[in-house]
Amino acid sequence: MGRLFARVTFVPSLIFNIFMERVSSRRWFDRIDNRVILGALPFKSMTKQLVETERVRGVISMNEDYELKWLSNMKRDWENSGVKFLQLSTVDIFEAPCQEKLKKGVEFIQDFDKSDSDGLVYVHCKAGRTRSATLVACYLMAKYKLTPEAAVSHMQSVRSHIWLGPKQYEALHTYHNRLGER
Repeated sequence: MGRLFARVTFVPSLIFNIFMERVSSRRWFDRIDNRVILGALPFKSMTKQLVETERVRGVISMNEDYELKWLSNMKRDWENSGVKFLQLSTVDIFEAPCQEKLKKGVEFIQDFDKSDSDGLVYVHCKAGRTRSATLVACYLMAKYKLTPEAAVSHMQSVRSHIWLGPKQYEALHTYHNRLGER
């Protein structure tokens, strides 16, 4: 049921996101720290700006294939622009990314830190407020030794329309507990 609902509401909710960016203080993307940009679905027309102006060298998409197919770059398109790409497909609205995907995403970002690259990683889902925010919170917990609540609070101070529900917070607490076991 969740997967079907996510598909049916994709276009209307994307239109809503575009509308909100135009009429409110919401931005399409926000820099969370010196490594990560958290944002909404990057349209193909944004590629040049993201690569040249924002210095994006890595992209993590939390979207399913149907969300990327017509409007955004797929793996080959990003790679042709010199950008590494990782897709961690997660159903919108009712699901949180699984622990394996969260771990993979955080490691992808950490690889940029290890390489000493000055490039940024653009982490996105459709709206840049739930699926991608869950992953970015895990990155913040790992990098800065934050609690789940502190990580979310930091993101909300930069990107106020982030919304995490009970499933996302459960995923954050599980990830945080596993960090303590390492």
